[in-house]
Amino acid sequence: MEQWFIEFSPITQALIGTLFTWFLTALGAGMVFFFKKIDRKVMDGLLGAAAGVMIAASFWSLLAPAIEMVESRGGTPWIAPLIGFLSGGIFLWCADKLLPHLHPGFPEKDAEGIKTGWQRSVLLVLAITLHNIPEGLAVGVAFGAAAAGHPAASLGGAIALAIGIGIQNFPEGAAVSVPLRREGMSRTRSFLYGQASGIVEPIAGVLGAAAVIIMQPILPYALSFAAGAMIYVVAEELIPESQAGRHSDIPTIGVMLGFALMMTLDVALG
Repeated sequence: MEQWFIEFSPITQALIGTLFTWFLTALGAGMVFFFKKIDRKVMDGLLGAAAGVMIAASFWSLLAPAIEMVESRGGTPWIAPLIGFLSGGIFLWCADKLLPHLHPGFPEKDAEGIKTGWQRSVLLVLAITLHNIPEGLAVGVAFGAAAAGHPAASLGGAIALAIGIGIQNFPEGAAVSVPLRREGMSRTRSFLYGQASGIVEPIAGVLGAAAVIIMQPILPYALSFAAGAMIYVVAEELIPESQAGRHSDIPTIGVMLGFALMMTLDVALG
């Protein structure tokens, strides 16, 4: 697979990687054609696994390479990663406060962000879209970093990140489409809304790859920024949602398995 990717430019690599992650979102949304309801324990386990993948990816694929890059340049290894990491969290916090959205399973009165008269379906899509911005950015930055030739960033690692993010996008697509179907929306419309939440990833991925190629000095900041944004999503959304049920051990096991999967992918391919 890595040899096949080498034939393309970094921008195209990022586009392919994030189209793959969007495809997995659409595949998850396609569950609506087979199920009108997904067992809560199954969904909690999947959300936990998604959180584990993102936690592992944040370190193995983003923060660790950022630290190594700064060290190789003779700089203080923790300053750029710290600034980038906190900036990513602050960015998502601001977006969370401004962008109108509603998390799956919550009543419409609990919608967050600026108050609007938008339909519940749109608010649900925007909630998952908010998750997908840092994910697409992370994949794009990883491919851009690999193209820049830094020893700390490899094409295999970028591919591993795309695979990991794609896997954890599967339950996110289902988390939008299945609740909409349960509320009476047609299967086709529920699917279209569910997959739409992943469209932002190719856009963010291409922008991320282009930015780090054009401005290579920002690479450690960009990698850490993506890591901080993803950890914010995990702590603010995925883990609380997965733990909201009675079976907290299931999502906890999911987190462990998701982390182990992403760590294995990154070490094996990176």
